[in-house]
Amino acid sequence: MGSSGFSWKLADHPKLPKEKTIALIVLDGWGEAKPNQYNCIHVADTPTMDSLKQGAPDRWRLVRAHGKAVGLPTEDDMGNSEVGHNALGAGRIYAQGAQLVDLALASGKIYDGEGFKYIKQSFETGTLHFIGLLSDGGVHSRLDQLQLLLKGAAENGAKRIRVHILTDGRDVLDGSSVGFVETLENDLSSLRGKGIDAQVASGGGRMYVTMDRYENDWDVVKRGWDAQVLGEAPHKFRNPVEAVKKLREIPKANDQYLEPFVIVDEEGKSVGPIVDGDAVVTFNFRADRMTMLAKALEYEDFNIFDRVRFPKIRYAGMLQYDGELKLPKQYLVSPPEIERTSGEYLVHNGVRTFACSETVKFGHVTFFWNGNRSGYFNQDMEEYVEIPSDSGITFNVKPNMKAVEIAEKARDAILSRKFHQVRVNLPNGDMVGHTGDIDATVVACKAADEAVKIILDAIEQVGGIYVVTADHGNAEDMVKRNKKGEPDLKNGQVQILTSHTLEPVPIAIGGPGLAAGVKFRKDVPNGGLANVAATVMNLHGLEAPSDYETTLIEVVDN
Repeated sequence: MGSSGFSWKLADHPKLPKEKTIALIVLDGWGEAKPNQYNCIHVADTPTMDSLKQGAPDRWRLVRAHGKAVGLPTEDDMGNSEVGHNALGAGRIYAQGAQLVDLALASGKIYDGEGFKYIKQSFETGTLHFIGLLSDGGVHSRLDQLQLLLKGAAENGAKRIRVHILTDGRDVLDGSSVGFVETLENDLSSLRGKGIDAQVASGGGRMYVTMDRYENDWDVVKRGWDAQVLGEAPHKFRNPVEAVKKLREIPKANDQYLEPFVIVDEEGKSVGPIVDGDAVVTFNFRADRMTMLAKALEYEDFNIFDRVRFPKIRYAGMLQYDGELKLPKQYLVSPPEIERTSGEYLVHNGVRTFACSETVKFGHVTFFWNGNRSGYFNQDMEEYVEIPSDSGITFNVKPNMKAVEIAEKARDAILSRKFHQVRVNLPNGDMVGHTGDIDATVVACKAADEAVKIILDAIEQVGGIYVVTADHGNAEDMVKRNKKGEPDLKNGQVQILTSHTLEPVPIAIGGPGLAAGVKFRKDVPNGGLANVAATVMNLHGLEAPSDYETTLIEVVDN
């Protein structure tokens, strides 16, 4: 493996240990914000995290977890778990999802790529279908990118276009779907004015139709398949704006969970089922909630649900969603090449690693951490454990999730003394925060804090070191705010915020194995998640590669 660039030397300081166990804990969706009633972390009973913050002032600090710090285009871009774990694991900042797509669209490179040339073969006789999240949230997709793609496809010879929309209400305000559909209809109408047969063909809410992840509930994907491919759904409408407005009138309906619908012609026939010879593009740039649909569209050998028909199509993702599975085979924009991740370095330098989370975040402490790469670097040196997440319920029903089970697996791994690094993700703050249920999110934060304590107690027993951090904000601010930062009222009611935030996240170091002179430096004020990798390497007694973002720690001789 010498050619892979593994040039290493130990950080030659006697106070940086070589054989200590390090617990690396990522609290998902755990940012730092002003204390108030909408800050669920503040409201929750979190004595362990409080003690880290109130302990040694030079062993707790904040790091940036959004925008350019994690490779996103602007400082208005919320962080997310994928780019967050990429940065944590890679130790460097890579242009990510949205930014990669923006660059390819702005330069026109997207239309010269293999993926676009592949789908273009269907333009003469087939229909071009776009499937994805209709939103300007910027977490999974962006409306303006779809608008540019529609225009570009038409200019490049697409004669018949169908859009299969998934409404959001999770990364953006509930109810905003209506405006997005009106904007899209406007664009399609102007394409129709140029003689292109362009219309919306189907739709549904993202959490109920298509956008499941980690194989949690394939029924979600099947509902999408039935509408998009077969042209069958419980609701039929002539017009997509009417469809979304009407479906939102159903009691308890919201954008995230809108029931599936198809658009039909005057004879009641679906206007856009996917058939042999068509091209399909899934226009989300984020992978996790497109992978399952990608498998259904691409795999000939597929028996998870009855597809009824498996049309012979040309399919491309906006990006490749899984590099290891090569899924999909064709994609419009190439992914960031993340080489030499910290996980790979550590394994090659004898650092035995244990990683664990539950299903919804297991991919984050493994695949995303390792640079969008599935599997082990060296199975003799690593163990990855996935605890099945609750399925068939929303996470606010059981907000404790699997925090204790994850912590117990980590504790056992630490006490076994088989591993030098024990890495976990505790999903509660994020997954329950996304439901918008404030009371449940408070419970979730308490559960995560209790899990941290179980792990820190084990580190205490083995004389180890802990690093506790987070990947982005969520649970610390659950209300939409106006320009002044006050809760934004609608009809006298506060509007609940279900999305991630722009807040920084904490990082704390400590444990009996951490020498007295090790503390956070004062000269890296704008440190972000990508600085964590070098920090952790140093704590393992290793020096980070020169192109990594700088370490956050220094050793001060007393």
